[in-house]
Amino acid sequence: MSWFSASRRRAERLLTEARNHLELRVAERTIELKETNKELQEIHAELRREKDRLKLLLDLNNSLVSNLELRDLLREISASVRRLMQCDSVGVNLPDPEIGELKLFALDFPGAKGFLREGVLRPPDSLAGRVFSTGEPVTFRVGEAPLSVEEADFEREGLQAACWVPLISRARVLGVLGLSRVEATPFSPDDVSFLMQVANQVAIAVENALAYGEITGLKDKLAQEKLYLEDEIRTNANFEEVVGTSPALQRVLKLVETVAPTNSTVLICGETGTGKELIARAIHNLSPRSPKTFVKLNCAALPAGLLESELFGHEKGAFTGAIAQHMGRLELANQGTLFLDEVGEIPLELQPKLLRVLQEREFERLGGTRPIRTDVRLIAATNRDLAAMVQEQKFRADLFFRLNVFPVELPPLRERPEDIPVLVRHFAEEFSRRMNRTIESISLETMNALCQYSWPGNIRELQNVIERSVILSSGPSLNVPVAELFSRTGPAPGNDQAQAKSTRRTPVRSILAEVDGDQIIRALKEADGRVGGPGGAAARLGLKRTTFVTRMKKLGIERSHASERDGAGTDASDSADNSAVLNSYTNVSPSK
Repeated sequence: MSWFSASRRRAERLLTEARNHLELRVAERTIELKETNKELQEIHAELRREKDRLKLLLDLNNSLVSNLELRDLLREISASVRRLMQCDSVGVNLPDPEIGELKLFALDFPGAKGFLREGVLRPPDSLAGRVFSTGEPVTFRVGEAPLSVEEADFEREGLQAACWVPLISRARVLGVLGLSRVEATPFSPDDVSFLMQVANQVAIAVENALAYGEITGLKDKLAQEKLYLEDEIRTNANFEEVVGTSPALQRVLKLVETVAPTNSTVLICGETGTGKELIARAIHNLSPRSPKTFVKLNCAALPAGLLESELFGHEKGAFTGAIAQHMGRLELANQGTLFLDEVGEIPLELQPKLLRVLQEREFERLGGTRPIRTDVRLIAATNRDLAAMVQEQKFRADLFFRLNVFPVELPPLRERPEDIPVLVRHFAEEFSRRMNRTIESISLETMNALCQYSWPGNIRELQNVIERSVILSSGPSLNVPVAELFSRTGPAPGNDQAQAKSTRRTPVRSILAEVDGDQIIRALKEADGRVGGPGGAAARLGLKRTTFVTRMKKLGIERSHASERDGAGTDASDSADNSAVLNSYTNVSPSK
């Protein structure tokens, strides 16, 4: 019995030891399995994170191909990076092309309070500014170091941790990618390493988008210039030469020569049809800006809403029908000259925007918020009394003073009747060549009547009359409806006597030869005695060389008469100056 009890106790002990050993092994194995499972979960999480990161890089590459609009592209990239990196804010900082300082160009921050927003400048002493200058990434946690005054908005937004990495492409820093968190979770070295890979892709996107934007801008500008120049070709009368030798016109051309080399604003005043646009073109062609574009805009031809869009441009969606961005005339004329005709017709509500352009050299497109810098010379023209409009509060005084820096007053045609024969010949030859007609003569009576007409429409009216006359002329003589002209202002002078006189016709090129000898002598003096050639005396009077010489012989004039009468005529220095003005201006003959 005692033997049985001892065996039982021994068996129980062995069983207990075996059970304890088994429990110990099970516990150890359980721990091993838990550790293995934990490692597997960590590996799985790491693989998932790597997969997400690779997906992000793939998305970035796809974005490079699918979107070249820089701001939209960077916003899309910022949103993708924010979701993957578990951040609250992601922004891309790029240098402003006009001021050179770093600016927050694109931001994805759903929980923003409004302190941190696109357009905020990053000064050089800010963390983002230091990253941009050094090209090295920086991490930051609130409390580690005081924030600069410029980055106070960072703390107001409640952000606790941040990381800035440079956007580097071809060894050049293009900008800075910034990430921020509301929680104080720092960015690890592994995060920084991955963000540098992201930044390399973003830098490629930025470089491509900037190049695309520049190419698109140049393409749009060329397209706008093409349309503008095509319109110029259709509407231009092809009478670019300033025709005339009268003292009144010479004074104007002297002013043109004086002001053209400067960048000053010019205000051209004169009645309608006096050639204000031609004088504006003369100023442009004599200026250092002549290789650039000369852009014109008639302020009276457009309603106020369309005038603002045409002058300043508009953004896509700025108003109903604005389906694309439009470049305004101010932007089109950058580094060139903008000619505003009928500037007195600009509505009062638009005048402050034009004043801003003159004062600050910048403007904003309609519907836009980004200021655009422009380097444009403004030439304005009007047939109205702007000073009187200022008194009547129909025109801003400050804008008037800005425009009236260098006023040029154009004389009406009735104050320069000696230029009418030259103009008649010029227009007659031009229109006869266009219409394939042959006009060889015009009666002296008709020419006298044209010289005595008051021409309320000035040169434009004369041009239209001669065009109609060429159409009506069936033979070699120019048939001018003189009676119709004077029916509006009174009877034609000497009409009764004209009927009784001979209807003798004089060749057009001989009409100018009927002038007195003083004009021939003055032309010889201005041409320094030369008769033929582009700048010779014959060309100055619009005559053939043979006609001029024949007329000289008929009047008994020799070239020596020019020097003999120098003291009695116009001052030689003045004539030389006027000649220099006319000969230095491309497409301006000594006479319009």
